[in-house]
Amino acid sequence: GEEKSVGEGDKEGGEEKDKEKEEKPPAKPEPELDKEDLPDVVIWHGKDPRLQAMQQVQENRDKNFSYLCIYRVKENKFLRLADEKVRDVTAAPKHMWAVGYDDSDYELIGNLDGRRYRDVYVINMKTGDRRPALKKARWTFNASPDGNHFLYYEEGDYFTYEMATGKTYNITQDVPTSFIDTEDDHNVVDPPIHPYYFGWTKDGISVLLYDNWDIWNIPVHGGKGINLTQKGKQEGIRFQGRFQLDPEEKGIDLSQPLYLNVYGEWTKKGGIGRIDQGKPGVKMLLWDDAVFSLRKAEDADVYLYTKQTYKDYPDYYMCGPDLADGIKITEANPQQKEFFWSSGSMLLDYESAKGDKLQAALYLPANYEKGKKYPLIVYFYEKLSQNLNRYFTPSARGFNKSVYNSRGYAVLMPDIVYTVNDPGMSAVWCVLPAVEAAIASGVVDKDNIGIHGHSW
Repeated sequence: GEEKSVGEGDKEGGEEKDKEKEEKPPAKPEPELDKEDLPDVVIWHGKDPRLQAMQQVQENRDKNFSYLCIYRVKENKFLRLADEKVRDVTAAPKHMWAVGYDDSDYELIGNLDGRRYRDVYVINMKTGDRRPALKKARWTFNASPDGNHFLYYEEGDYFTYEMATGKTYNITQDVPTSFIDTEDDHNVVDPPIHPYYFGWTKDGISVLLYDNWDIWNIPVHGGKGINLTQKGKQEGIRFQGRFQLDPEEKGIDLSQPLYLNVYGEWTKKGGIGRIDQGKPGVKMLLWDDAVFSLRKAEDADVYLYTKQTYKDYPDYYMCGPDLADGIKITEANPQQKEFFWSSGSMLLDYESAKGDKLQAALYLPANYEKGKKYPLIVYFYEKLSQNLNRYFTPSARGFNKSVYNSRGYAVLMPDIVYTVNDPGMSAVWCVLPAVEAAIASGVVDKDNIGIHGHSW
């Protein structure tokens, strides 16, 4: 309301009231609540497709979600490709088709058992029309560079889906090899081999697939295919990766050399091989007790590779396309000389309690003396013998074998193969025979052995 001036009488009355206030005993302070006593219950509902914790972490992502749309300038037409049902949409090359995914029917069970399924849709990017392509698909991959097909895997075979016609093609049924990863350590029946595929060819008429040993060139609508690497399985060599030297490539150009990451399954050797002009057969350029990586200059035939061993940091070497006579151009870890370092590594062959042929990497302690026995740390997680020639930079984070080696410990990294639904005993059947093999090597003090495991 309106303002009122304060008169003399009001002042006196105010003073009397102030005195009354002063005469009252002070109010008791509110008791301080211990933070641990505060309620912090979060109610979870069994029908929530995502855990509450996940919902909280992903809250901002959910709030800021956007839907893929396209504006066609010539037709002056705006099309919304994604909606509430099919929220995840990816445009295929050439922008004739898009592929959409809907996991709403499987999200809850996927978060419970880890198996992620999706319904797949194909969308016409000229009209916006959408049609179902696959139901409950688990492994789907990129579209071809010409935008006509996408690749997927199901029950041991790879398929292509032709987006214009809606036809599917089993492209591996006539290929004389298997693409099931029998060595996968997860509780999955007949999973595909990783890397799932090396990529589409630039023209989109074939795709390169890996069978855990060799690389196959398979036509887009199927056939017997061509084994590009030929002798991987026969010689125990895995052609397990392709060096993508052009980060902006639009598919694999078979008219250009293909540089491959090569690994000897039983020797643990590493190397780089090359396929020329898509012709079957690999020329080995580097092959040693080491691990390699490769890069190329953008506009010149100048290559850089790194080479690492258990004691050599992965410095860079400069060379030509044959990778010969590499010139070392970096010295990135000179401080290593200030530390005690492993005196070497040993590859142990052994059998699991179930008769599986396995291996283990045994790293000797710094200043190792032959005939002397050393305490052992066993680090286990799936298969680890492939680390035999890997360089481990000392670190205080997690497990680090170089730290243990510098302090006088031997370190053992064995292989484990898993039986579905019995991971605990699988580890026992594989790790204990590895320890026995390490003791038999004469390096290990059998009365001083510790373990450091992961995941299980």
